[in-house]
Amino acid sequence: MSDLAARLLRQQLTDLVPYESARRLGGDGEIWLNANENPYSHSYELDDSRFGRYPEFQPPVLIDRYAAYAGVNNKQLLATRGADEGIELLIRTFCEPQQDKVIICPPTYGMYAISARTNLVDVVNVPLDSDYQVDVDGVLASMESVKLVFVCSPNNPTGHDMQPEKLRQLLEALKDQALVVVDEAYIEFSEQPSVLSWIGEFPNLVVLRTLSKAFALAGIRCGFTLANEAVIQQLAKVIAPYPVPEPVAQVAIQALSDDNLSAVTEEVAGLNALRAAFAETMKPLTEVFPSSGNYVLFRVPDALACMKAMADAGIILRNQSKQLTLQNCIRVTIGTEQEMARTTSALQAYFKEAV
Repeated sequence: MSDLAARLLRQQLTDLVPYESARRLGGDGEIWLNANENPYSHSYELDDSRFGRYPEFQPPVLIDRYAAYAGVNNKQLLATRGADEGIELLIRTFCEPQQDKVIICPPTYGMYAISARTNLVDVVNVPLDSDYQVDVDGVLASMESVKLVFVCSPNNPTGHDMQPEKLRQLLEALKDQALVVVDEAYIEFSEQPSVLSWIGEFPNLVVLRTLSKAFALAGIRCGFTLANEAVIQQLAKVIAPYPVPEPVAQVAIQALSDDNLSAVTEEVAGLNALRAAFAETMKPLTEVFPSSGNYVLFRVPDALACMKAMADAGIILRNQSKQLTLQNCIRVTIGTEQEMARTTSALQAYFKEAV
């Protein structure tokens, strides 16, 4: 079977390196701070009476609740299996294989490039500038055959918010040429307002959202693609017939209740306070990147040695050294107060030995 698979595999995928998710990388440890997960969890109830039936294509209550939460109308969003499915859908819907291209702005989230390549769509890299902001001139100079421009804000893994004026520049310049996809997976942790209020102004704006981060629901894989109605209608033609499983819809609907939204707001504030405290503790030791996500990126003398020292202490972090300009950079997800205390202590011990 392996020989058959090798013979049938599309030539363009033979050298494809899969996305190294936290779970694929694995590791042994008691404290997992490598996947930008929320350390808290909430309780939900499930009604199994409909489990024998196919679910609603777009569960109306879920759509209405998220639309109200996001401040859009219910025809301006599509529920997906995480924001990752939104990325895939956009590429499959709007890009012609072996003809069109997408732009990504590294260092950034790896699935933009992988989703493009698996769909035989070329990737054009326009690196972030020295301030880790979108290089608007670089993007505009690279637009030949480009249908989608992906921008992550707050950016994973650096943590930077993209400056609104630069995003507005891009949207204005590409209004009749390409979709600008702003990935707001971490927006709840940022003090910068969402660009969602711009959807009525820019027909080429698409926003990606998820319940995986602030809502602490990474395990249910529920995300949303938000855009003007014409874009959503096209995506709805391509998405799988039952993209939101019944248990997922039930949990997500409860997560968007007023009581739970209040709890999420409180937890985000707590995590942001822990993020700020951790960053301040690290600043005397090394270069620390400013962050508006639930994580902090910093540079170490030797990333592999740091990862080993932390693993030996039972703590799993994320090595970002493969990313452009991020050699010897480590990303730490913000965990509970106890997890951050133990992580801080282990990192201080590592830096004491490293110098």
